[in-house]
Amino acid sequence: MKPLFAKGPLLGVRLLVLAVLCVVLMVVDARFDTLKPLRSQMGLVLTPFYWLADLPVRTWQRATEQISSSTSLVAENEKLKAEALLMQRRLQKLAMLTEQNVRLRELLNSAALVDDKVIVSELIGLDPNPFTHRILIDKGERDGVFLGQPVLDASGLMGQVVEVMPYAARVLLLTDVTHSIPVQVNRNGLRAIAVGTGSPDYLELRHVAETADIKEGDLLVSSGLGQRFPSGYPVAQVTEVVRGSGQPFLIVRAIPTAMLNRSRYLLLVFSDSRTPEERVTAAAQAQESADRQAEEGAAAESPASEPPASVEPAASTSTDAPTPAPAPEPEPEPEERP
Repeated sequence: MKPLFAKGPLLGVRLLVLAVLCVVLMVVDARFDTLKPLRSQMGLVLTPFYWLADLPVRTWQRATEQISSSTSLVAENEKLKAEALLMQRRLQKLAMLTEQNVRLRELLNSAALVDDKVIVSELIGLDPNPFTHRILIDKGERDGVFLGQPVLDASGLMGQVVEVMPYAARVLLLTDVTHSIPVQVNRNGLRAIAVGTGSPDYLELRHVAETADIKEGDLLVSSGLGQRFPSGYPVAQVTEVVRGSGQPFLIVRAIPTAMLNRSRYLLLVFSDSRTPEERVTAAAQAQESADRQAEEGAAAESPASEPPASVEPAASTSTDAPTPAPAPEPEPEPEERP
């Protein structure tokens, strides 16, 4: 115990001496330039320690810059994917419109269908039931999604909305056994019904006559019948046509153009909900209004051309009295006699 007590006062004296020395050095450094060379040498010695002390800060800054740059790249990539999806959707209409121009069968609403309003959605879930083909998307009632709304990807139609929730919706795919869609052959306009088979690899056409003009490679597009799917969107491509002897109907199988098992970003189509009769009536009314405006414009231009014609008869009255003069001249004569 005695050595401990002996060290106590000695330690206090040392601390006091060091404190006084520190104060003296600070005063000398502040008042005089004697310690500047020593300070420069100490700075040279301590430079590696400064670098080591600043290393975590610089590492953190580089990490945050890299993360922010990667985040911006991901956001830009997502934006480009959405834009590419919209552009590919517009390209899907070209084949249909080209065939319509060749056959001179343009539809009244063909221009409107190219500019259908759409929103981009993302696949967020799959139905675990192996006997149904349904998916879950991240758009719901708050985004304007409704029952029966068509859903497509960059390659073609995928299905329709069958259940709407506030922030999500379920989509029934074309290949489900309970799904069917009216289609037509893009080459000649032959109409048929494509039904799901329960297999994601192909669809079947029901009740196609044995004499129907259909062959392998034909593109099937939505016909627009039933007012559920807009017309002109790719649905499937015919891969097999079986003509059985004595059978009244063909066996036709087609592969869906949409990538049902691979697409992650989808499009929800808001097509024109009016009936064909309403669209024809609206078109007729628009044409009538355009004709009426043209007639009003012509009538507005005609008075401007009349004054010269009225001036000519006035000039002719001075030379030719038989035609225009008898009407105005008899009236002043009776007034002068009384």
